[in-house]
Amino acid sequence: MNSPSIATRNIPIHILLIEDNCGDVRLAQEAFSGAEGLSLHVVPDGVEGMAFLLQERQYSDALRPDLILLDLDLPNMDGREVLSRVKKNSALRAIPTIVLTSSDRPADVAQCYALNANCFIRKPDKWDEFQHLVDLINALWLPGLSRCVSQHRSKAMLALA
Repeated sequence: MNSPSIATRNIPIHILLIEDNCGDVRLAQEAFSGAEGLSLHVVPDGVEGMAFLLQERQYSDALRPDLILLDLDLPNMDGREVLSRVKKNSALRAIPTIVLTSSDRPADVAQCYALNANCFIRKPDKWDEFQHLVDLINALWLPGLSRCVSQHRSKAMLALA
């Protein structure tokens, strides 16, 4: 699937990947590397993910992500707890959150949607399937995000003026 590059939309998109598996991180980095105008930030666990989102500690200068890709089975704070905290926080709840996990347990799917996940996707095992997944995210999620991000950032700039 060849979707338009993000750069042609002239809006940089920031994605936060909260993932502890080094292999899955490498797959994501490689798969997203071809998408111009996209910045992929990676943190290894739920505690670091929340610190990034709340701009705490070493993440005090972190940009608010436009999309969160969230694994469920994370150390220190699992993805379900991260999802719950994100969706309860008025400053974070509007960030689309895609649960990207190896779980296919119906109880996990139901719980994530009950916690207001925007999408639940089982991680592919093979590189070409993972690349296809990234292409789908690019085609289905990023065009709408570009419009929202553009409007949000324009309003923020006006507020600063």
